[in-house]
Amino acid sequence: MDSRDKHQTEKNHHLIQAMRHAIDGIIQVLREERNMRYHLLAACLAIIMSAVLHISAMEWLWILLAIFVVFTSEFLNTVTEAVTDLIVDHHYELNVKKAKDVAAGGVLISAIFSVLVGLIIFIPRILSIIR
Repeated sequence: MDSRDKHQTEKNHHLIQAMRHAIDGIIQVLREERNMRYHLLAACLAIIMSAVLHISAMEWLWILLAIFVVFTSEFLNTVTEAVTDLIVDHHYELNVKKAKDVAAGGVLISAIFSVLVGLIIFIPRILSIIR
């Protein structure tokens, strides 16, 4: 029996089992992806600022949307990198570079969106405080 036989290879049979695997994936991304840790720090700062500045419910929705769009794009970028590296066994391939660059571009676009949302919501409140 080789080591692959000890690992799950079929669909999850229970919701709890599926949730455990999902949480394992989240933990793995946080441990292994430096940029995800930066995104998490930025999200925490945005949440703290939102609470301190008493933003409206609609503004909270925009902040949370921005946070989760960035998180989702970073997860998809991580998947793209892992799958393409697996396919080419970590050898250079132009199409793999293209896939990785496009996935990274998606993360950048979502991060820019998040910054713009934060600026639109936070700058007027900050300016009203310092005036």
